Amino acid sequence: MNNELLKKYSELVVRIGINVQKGQKIVINCPVECADFARLMVTAAYDAGASDVFLNWRDDYISRERWLKADESVFDNVYPWDSDKRLTLAEEGAGFISVSASNPENLRGVDRKRLEASEAAASKDEKLKRARQLLMNNSCPWTVVSVPIPSWAKKVFPNDNEDIAMEKLWAAIYNAVRIKEDEDPVRAWEKHCNELEKHASELTSYQFKCVRYKNSLGTDLTVELPSDHLWIAGGDTAKSGVRFVANMPTEEVFCAPKKDGVNGVLYSSKPLTLYGNVIEGIRLEFKDGRITDVQADKGKDILESAINTDEGSHYLGEIALVPYDSPISNSGILFYNTLFDENASCHFAFGEAYSTCIKGGENKTVDELKKCGINAESAMHVDFMVGTSDLSIIGETHDGREIEIFRDGNFCI
Repeated sequence: MNNELLKKYSELVVRIGINVQKGQKIVINCPVECADFARLMVTAAYDAGASDVFLNWRDDYISRERWLKADESVFDNVYPWDSDKRLTLAEEGAGFISVSASNPENLRGVDRKRLEASEAAASKDEKLKRARQLLMNNSCPWTVVSVPIPSWAKKVFPNDNEDIAMEKLWAAIYNAVRIKEDEDPVRAWEKHCNELEKHASELTSYQFKCVRYKNSLGTDLTVELPSDHLWIAGGDTAKSGVRFVANMPTEEVFCAPKKDGVNGVLYSSKPLTLYGNVIEGIRLEFKDGRITDVQADKGKDILESAINTDEGSHYLGEIALVPYDSPISNSGILFYNTLFDENASCHFAFGEAYSTCIKGGENKTVDELKKCGINAESAMHVDFMVGTSDLSIIGETHDGREIEIFRDGNFCI
């Protein structure tokens, strides 16, 4: 671990990722193994003018013990102090930083009924639902970042000892988030976001009726897009007008599909880490937007649990374009962490859509968003990867023109 690079990284998260404003409250969700990084972010946040910083710690060992051994009744409810705190801070416009780092298979063997009960309870809790919607419509800024932990590093680099695996994962993460000793990462990120937003602006200008996906894995899918849709990329803007970057790294340009306008079959191209389990070989069929068949070579029961969380989780909420020839993809590393793997590959997400993908959507109610045609309500938003080196994406405009968007896995517009 290079302390100078880590300090650069923490300041980048605070200045570009969450863009802390004077007097703002900040929430950091972080594994205990990443405490050094959390401390640096706390200092950087206060130095940037934060009025208060709250730490929510988590630990893989304790989490697994709870899922295995706690009384079953605890998974049927949400503790009111948890939902009260989250909603209160979200309503005040706090910034939320999440450090994504865990053993990808930490919950392997946990009874799926416990996972289902917990998700069902969260999906029904009105305060958590409201807090989630405030993040989804950019009422408050948020960002997801990551640093290595040993169990994760060993999964990514299984043939190396722990020290070497950690060193390799540090290097891969720094490369992905554009941290270098002799360069200013803030300027690098400003340039990168501007380039992504050029793609987003061009795609939005076409106002496609639909986009069609095909590749040799078997994907053959048509996705209709709602009226007045927007493609989003790189940085985003909170309702306060403050710019922030929700994912670091990010290589994607994304949009929301028309909820009932997805038809065909979709094959995953990378494993998905979900609920502390690794799911492989995903195959989904769609009819009028709804997932009608679920298959997976490994972890099918976990995937089904997530899709069955609520009605909205049976539909797509995001389509995202990532060129196959991009930094994370070119590294050749399978991270077993969606933050990185989704930015190495075109992907979709089942569950709730981002309201900001509709013109003026951040100011619309859930019912108004539903009338716009997007999947506006779900406790889930699960990204899974579909990009390949031979992926073709064709956009069809409302006047019947066909525009080639992706050829051989990369942008061609």
